[in-house]
Amino acid sequence: MTFAELAAFAGRHQLLSLALVGLTVAIIANEIASLLSGVRRIGPAQLTGLINRDNALVVDLRPSGEFEKGHIAGSKNVQTSQFDPENKHLAAAKALPVVLVCRVGQTASGAAKRLRKAGFTQVSVLEGGIQAWQAADLPLVKGR
Repeated sequence: MTFAELAAFAGRHQLLSLALVGLTVAIIANEIASLLSGVRRIGPAQLTGLINRDNALVVDLRPSGEFEKGHIAGSKNVQTSQFDPENKHLAAAKALPVVLVCRVGQTASGAAKRLRKAGFTQVSVLEGGIQAWQAADLPLVKGR
């Protein structure tokens, strides 16, 4: 396909071309914002390494009912509505790696930004949330 053919297509299908440009710009802007936020997105294998090697604090933001059905061993349950960077579980861990976990990884991103603003230096989010953990066939602990 030549540039002349692409230009002709763009001329005939202006709305589609505009939509493509808009989506491309949105994706690039989202990726840049993610890189500049200071919050790392990690996978289940990286989380396991952080827990074993660096004694990371894992904070589960899911409702307590979901938490009791299955959670990562050693994680602390903090409700999203009660999430506060000055929480007793979090305040003592400013220098430690803190990993936030939710169901699919969306809720944890907003909470991670709040932690970064509060001065936490090593903040990560489990990409894909607890569903990614389960998909990797890693164990969950039931109960409190």
